[in-house]
Amino acid sequence: MTEARSFTVLPEEAGERLDRFLVRRCPELGRRGATSLIERGLVSVAGRRESKGFRLRAGDVVRAPLDFGFAPASEAAPLAVLLERADLVVIDKPAGQPTAPLAPGESGTLAGALLARYPEMRGIGYREREPGIIHRLDTRTSGLVIAARSPVAFEVLRDALRAHRLDKRYLAIVEAAGLPDEVRIELPLALEPGGSGRVIAVDGADLAGATPCLSLVRVLERRGRFALVDVTASRAFRHQVRVHLSASGWPIAGDREYGGARREALAERHALHASHVAWAGDERVAAFAVDSPLPADLDAFFAAGSGLGDSINDSSS
Repeated sequence: MTEARSFTVLPEEAGERLDRFLVRRCPELGRRGATSLIERGLVSVAGRRESKGFRLRAGDVVRAPLDFGFAPASEAAPLAVLLERADLVVIDKPAGQPTAPLAPGESGTLAGALLARYPEMRGIGYREREPGIIHRLDTRTSGLVIAARSPVAFEVLRDALRAHRLDKRYLAIVEAAGLPDEVRIELPLALEPGGSGRVIAVDGADLAGATPCLSLVRVLERRGRFALVDVTASRAFRHQVRVHLSASGWPIAGDREYGGARREALAERHALHASHVAWAGDERVAAFAVDSPLPADLDAFFAAGSGLGDSINDSSS
């Protein structure tokens, strides 16, 4: 277990449940991870172990571990490598696979598959359970993920991500009513109060704690009520593409968390795919560019939703 981090409960946070407080202060844990840490006795309040429903008081000091341990290596987990170099790899993650463990010991994750093939990634990254991973994708999102195999590559690409110098684009199928051919979405984003882990768009009257975010949306094709769009979001705040599209009136198909209607054809995924990652290169990490086409299930959904039999890939070739 790594060293602990401490948080002092502010007056406005008094009365909040311990589990919700922990998720809000450490959103990367998620509800499952926070609950697991509390139930294992790894979180303390004023030096004492408390239950997840414990109501905090102003001035309480909450201590929690920086991480909940290594991702277990998993040779059985899927790993589609589109680019492999000595310093990095680019993986095409399927929808339904968590990027990193959401609870201690969770198997089948992308992180576990990476460790099984590239054990040198252990010890590289933001935290132990995300070995080498530069940026994460939601479990229900498919597409490209960059992972570093060397500390130098991680440092360079992490800094490039923070400085908006990584080119990252997404394909999404959205409700198309009122959607212009091109649109620039500039809505600040923040975590929803209460520790749900959701993200909200913040209006101009209440920007405290919000992060400025930009998404560039371009329509590639329209079919019936839906449109296939290309979205550029170089850094991407948590859930940025999903929230920006939903808040603007064009929710992603199947994204029930952010206003998209449930679509049986999409099963347990939503219609979002990380389709392009690129780095211009510098003296330490050479340039690369990787693309991933719209997956077959999303292609079929778009065709069926429009009432047309032809596929996106066929019509564009």
